[in-house]
Amino acid sequence: MLAATMGRRPHVLIIPFPAQGHVTPLMKFAYQISDHGIKVTFVNSDFIHEKLVAALPDEDEARSRIGLASIPDGLGPGEDRKDPLKSTDSILRVMPGHLKELIEKVNNSNDDEKITCVIADTTVGWALEVAEKMGIESVAFCPCGPGTLALVFDIPRLIEAGHVNGSLLNEELICLAKDIPAFSSNRLPWGCPSDLTVQEILFRLALQCIPAKNLSNWLLCNSVYELDSSACDLIPNILPIGPLLASNHLGHYTGNFWPEDSTCIGWLDKQPAGSVIYVAFGSLAILSQNQFNELALGIELVGRPFLWVVRSDFTNGSAAEYPDGFIERVAEHGKIVSWAPQEKVLAHPSVACFLSHCGWNSTMDGIGIGVPFLCWPYFADQFHNQSYICDKWKVGLGLNPDENGFISRHEIKKKIEMLVSDDGIKANAEKLKEMARKSVIEGGSSYKNFQTFVEALKQ
Repeated sequence: MLAATMGRRPHVLIIPFPAQGHVTPLMKFAYQISDHGIKVTFVNSDFIHEKLVAALPDEDEARSRIGLASIPDGLGPGEDRKDPLKSTDSILRVMPGHLKELIEKVNNSNDDEKITCVIADTTVGWALEVAEKMGIESVAFCPCGPGTLALVFDIPRLIEAGHVNGSLLNEELICLAKDIPAFSSNRLPWGCPSDLTVQEILFRLALQCIPAKNLSNWLLCNSVYELDSSACDLIPNILPIGPLLASNHLGHYTGNFWPEDSTCIGWLDKQPAGSVIYVAFGSLAILSQNQFNELALGIELVGRPFLWVVRSDFTNGSAAEYPDGFIERVAEHGKIVSWAPQEKVLAHPSVACFLSHCGWNSTMDGIGIGVPFLCWPYFADQFHNQSYICDKWKVGLGLNPDENGFISRHEIKKKIEMLVSDDGIKANAEKLKEMARKSVIEGGSSYKNFQTFVEALKQ
């Protein structure tokens, strides 16, 4: 059990890995526990904190309901945080000491405000080590799915058995359990994309998760037990508490790094029910300009209304250039925004399907809201998430690249048309939505797990 607070209000410090896909689920979780009387301090790097605060609506309740704090990541304002090796090395070298100083400052300032628990992303296991050394209870939070986590925890055995050598794998499939989609050599979470430096970083982050498991009696996960019971059963102390949807608690704030363009909701209101293709690739995916053009032309060929999220750095890290005449041709039925309130979009009755990179947060958003997927994974665990979506849960279709890895406009058009006319996929999506809904209401598995955890925090 967690340490007793001797009558004081529990004070939880939450720290994610400094990336959007890690901040989002922990921010949703922070709000959820704050709804239950837990004081929360949410700690980002200074760089991420500035982005997050700049994107906050002026009236947003985040300014009062949870505390937002930050610590340095060791990189200067002009240094390249997109260099994964440099960034990760700096985080590991600098942030643990600053976290310790922050906790000491908080604990020395007010005896009634002392931090009673640290909840950290499994990929920042160093934060749990800091907590342990300071005698503070620590809890691990997994930002990926149970299937990926089960593979990560199995790395030592896979190395010993000769299946894995660093980030390399032989040609055999890895089957963890009968109901878990198999992992192939070119679809390991740390093996995609093919950049060896990125592979090394992803493998190091995966290894960070292993000690994180051992430093905590609790391992929280944004999933539903019934969705992936086989993987959950392989992981001791796992506590699935998902889907973590902002709509399940007071408020919709999700810790975005970019301001949401809420005009898209009004635009959706004007579209026919079940007509809109929602296209969003998360915070990290980057397309070549040629692939971007093909995506644009594929969406146009379908002829349906579409809402497309295009970040400012979506094409090779720079602003995208649209095909000649594209903007004019789609002006009547297309809406392009730089960032969207995703849950509100997916829950809108006009949305027909979700063309997604299959990040775990987006996967849980779509499952929890019941929207069919068209899968276009980019890297890391997204390829395995696609296997769940298409092969196990059967709530989506995948796009088939050609021999050069290029996805054509005709493939995009064909698969969208197949998806929106597939009643079986729609029915499966509704079933999973109902399963997810039941899990978070009173008596459901995620509800019970969450209540158990909150009660432990308060003891």
